[in-house]
Amino acid sequence: MRWVRDARARRLRLIVSEKGARLTLPRSVSERAALAFLHEHRSWLADQLSRRPTASAEPLRRGVEPSLPLRGTDVPLHWREGRYARAELRDEGVVLQLPERASDAQLKSALRDFYTQQARQDLGTWLPRYLPGLPRAPLAFKLRPLSSLWGSLSPTDALSLDLSLVLGRPGAFEYVLVHELCHLIHANHSPRFWREVAARWPHWRDERSYLRGEGLSLKAQLARLIA
Repeated sequence: MRWVRDARARRLRLIVSEKGARLTLPRSVSERAALAFLHEHRSWLADQLSRRPTASAEPLRRGVEPSLPLRGTDVPLHWREGRYARAELRDEGVVLQLPERASDAQLKSALRDFYTQQARQDLGTWLPRYLPGLPRAPLAFKLRPLSSLWGSLSPTDALSLDLSLVLGRPGAFEYVLVHELCHLIHANHSPRFWREVAARWPHWRDERSYLRGEGLSLKAQLARLIA
């Protein structure tokens, strides 16, 4: 368990990632209060630690593995030899094309490009539903692996989303998008903020529970495929 003092933090924050558990404390919070917070959340912490991968997963086995995770399901994976390293989603599943002497780096790069493309397609489908009800649009979108967060909105309105979201069920991915877009209205987690989220995604608690239960697995799967 790592304890981190952060002058910018406004509240206690406990996260569990592949690196372990971390508690962030505002400067004004005492260690006694932090211990009480940990005691209150001990069941959740134990559950999250039990879900954390205990060992490094083996890399993707070239030419062997039959499927890839995508949108909450396992999609058939078809290995092909070709001139360039690339992956495409077709009717029969994901077709992964690799040169005969392709390196592991080429394989991982092709998979990263594939997942990024799929995630951008989802965003392109969802965004038109929400942008008209916002005061402004995000300045930019970034899709990349995040160690603990699912998304964030920078002070310059650049929106970052965890690429592993596209591996899980689409509802959870769309909820995180809605959550971050609502920060364009309220840059906090006040009751008014959550009312904005609920107005756009009434069942947001179900998706948050899903991410709390399956999130570490999704992040570990993505790391295995592209890290």
